[in-house]
Formats: sequence, structure tokens, C-alpha cells
Amino acid sequence: MARNFGNRLLLAIIYLLISVVAPLTVWAQLPTTRGRIPLEDNQPQTAPIYTVPLGSAMEEYSYPFPVSYLSFELEGEPVRMAYMDVRPPANANGRTIVLLHGKNFYGSYWDATIRALTQAGFRVVVPDQIGFGKSSKPDIRYSFDLLAANTVRLLDELNIRQAAIVGHSMGGMLAVRFARTFPERTTHLILENPIGLEDYRIGIPPRKLETLYQNELNQTPEAYRQFVRRYFVQWKPDYERFVEVRARIAVGGEFPRWARASALTYQMIYQQPVRHEFALIKTPTLLIIGQEDRTVVGGNYVNEEIRHTLGNYPQLGKQAARDIPGSKLVELQRVGHIPHLEATNEFHRVLLEFLR
Repeated sequence: MARNFGNRLLLAIIYLLISVVAPLTVWAQLPTTRGRIPLEDNQPQTAPIYTVPLGSAMEEYSYPFPVSYLSFELEGEPVRMAYMDVRPPANANGRTIVLLHGKNFYGSYWDATIRALTQAGFRVVVPDQIGFGKSSKPDIRYSFDLLAANTVRLLDELNIRQAAIVGHSMGGMLAVRFARTFPERTTHLILENPIGLEDYRIGIPPRKLETLYQNELNQTPEAYRQFVRRYFVQWKPDYERFVEVRARIAVGGEFPRWARASALTYQMIYQQPVRHEFALIKTPTLLIIGQEDRTVVGGNYVNEEIRHTLGNYPQLGKQAARDIPGSKLVELQRVGHIPHLEATNEFHRVLLEFLR
């Protein structure tokens, strides 16, 4: 009997060791994430495949607020400019803010900012520039002067005399040109991680339009996903929407028209720098710079050694603040190219403080 009891006790001890030690051993072999967050943590194991086409004017894509259209002609070609005009629900302060989107974006990504500003009493106008979003994609020579004139055309249509101008990414370049060309219409200038803080022609060789066009046609959804990931410090599932829109347009019949407009606007950015105009800005200016941003337009066309000398936003932001008279610089740590998405509350707090 004593022998059987001893055997049972020994078996019990062995079982206890297996049940406790084995899981600890497995846990110890899991990869650590201390000090970093792998991109894969918030991504599906299998990337989505998009087969349902989306029109080149994003006809079936929902925006957070009603979209209206302004019709006019450019170079003899009829076009329609999409925009959202959102009024404050209460306590209107009589002031208007215009939100200008970036190169690879469109008005809908300002959703949370529109809500914050209208709750604070502002009227908010958000155009999709011609060549982008829900607006027409004409085959014309794009320029920041043209886009600024189109924006003033819209403000005239809405009987808005003055507005604060907020520009993100490429919209920052447009905002600079708008404030320089129409200073009497611009009450405040807010630049959110604008591209064009440096002249890309210095260090990056020019590319023919046909090369840019073919690159747009040939870019795969996965390649574009990797491109978009670089905008963010941490990838979130919500950001996949930017990949989805482009991938669905790419399987539609009007994709060549969309791709050519995209190539033409890339050429606009490269050929029409605004960096030399900073010292001439007379509007009160706020720079909001995510410190992890390293965006370089055309950076894929140079080797890593040259690429490393470009896109240093912490340095570029300080240089811009020194050159823009009386400007204010706000640096956001651990934030990439799109602060209004990655640091939404802080972005809105800084923006509203400046406007007030």
C-alpha cells in the first residue's frame, strides 16, 4: 500500500511540473515586443484583395458629410469640383476654416477635424482639389496657382470673404501659395507636416511624365500598402481604407485617367517648389510637425545615401519656423506624417488654441 501511495505521489508531482513549467517555457520563447510595436500586430494575416471597382471620381465612396459640386471650365474642359461645406450645429462664431488635403488623400480624411472645428463654432469648407478625390480628373497642366485660384473660386461661390487655411502634406504647399497670392483672404495659415519644406530638385533627378504615369499604372496594392505604412508610426486597421480606395480605382475602367492625373500632380510638386517663398509669408502661421515623418517626394528614385539626407522633418520644421516671420512651431513626438489621424486630440487642441 505504501508503495502504491508513493507511486501516486510521484505521478502527481510530475503532472504538476508539466502543467506549470511547460507553459512558462513556451511563453519564454515568444518574440518580445518591448520597446517597439511590430507592424504586424494590428494587421490581418492575409492582406485583403479588392475586386469591386471604384470610379475615378470615387462615386460610390461615402464621405462623412454631404458633398456638393462646383462646375466650371479649365483649359476648355468642363470640370466639377467636389466639396463639403459644414456649418456649426450651434454657437456659430462667424469664422470659416478651409481644410486642404494631401497628394494621396481627399477631403473625407478630415472627418474628426471637421467635427472638432464645427463644435467650436467654425464653418468648415473642405474641397477635393481638381484631380483628386471626388473631383474631375482632367488631363491639364496642374499648378499650385491654378489650385489656389480654384479654391478662391469656391469661396466666392459660397460668399466667403476670408478664411483660415489649413494645409496637410501637398495641401501645405498649396496653402503657402494661397496665402502668398491671396493674403487679404487668409486670416491664419496652418501647415501640418507639409511637403515642400525642401526643394526636391536638389538631390532628386527629374523624371519624365511617362515614367511617372507608368509607375502609377504598375504599382500593386501591396506596394502601395507598404508606401502608406511609412506615413505612420504605428499601423492601424483603419488606415487600410487608403489602400482600398486606390486598389478599387485600379480595377476600374477609368484607372488610366486617374493615373495620369496622379502623375501630372507629382510633376507639379517636383517642378513648383514653394520653399523660397517662406520668408515672404505675411499671415500668422502655425507649423505642426510630427517628428517621426521622413516623407520625400521622389525619394524612391535615389539611392539610400542621398535619400538619407532628405525628409528630416524635425530639422526642416525648425528651419521653416526660422524663415516664416513670426511663425509658431509645435513638434509632436512619436507622430508621423498625419498628426490629425495619429495624434487627433493634441492636433485639435493646438489648432484651436492658435485660431483663438
